[in-house]
Amino acid sequence: MTTSKGSWSLKVVVPSIIVPLLLSLLFLKLMPKETAMKSYEIFGVKIEKNPPQSKLTELGVTTWKTWEGGPMKIPWSFETEETMYLLKGKVKVIIEGSGGSFEIGGGDLVVFPKGMNITWEVIEAVKKHYSLKK
Repeated sequence: MTTSKGSWSLKVVVPSIIVPLLLSLLFLKLMPKETAMKSYEIFGVKIEKNPPQSKLTELGVTTWKTWEGGPMKIPWSFETEETMYLLKGKVKVIIEGSGGSFEIGGGDLVVFPKGMNITWEVIEAVKKHYSLKK
């Protein structure tokens, strides 16, 4: 704190990631509930909550490869863009180098960009369909 002629001023240093994150949260809070959490992007990851069956059919999700696993924590690097549809479970995704994280779970359609480095922490056993961009 500094003082100048009896007045006080406070300088606050905020990491550059905080302001966009707070604005995103505020934006989601102000949106109508039916829109708020349907589709959004965080740390460059696109997430759509409970997409319509027509979209899943159009994407051919049931023809994609399947992966499943119980509680574990593994580092992962996306060598190509990966789209996944989580059938069940819950995962905490920790973004390497940012200190940020978010959770995804059953019913989420998620697109991870090529080159992203994360730690994949399975909280509840997961089963997912996934497709790698060619």
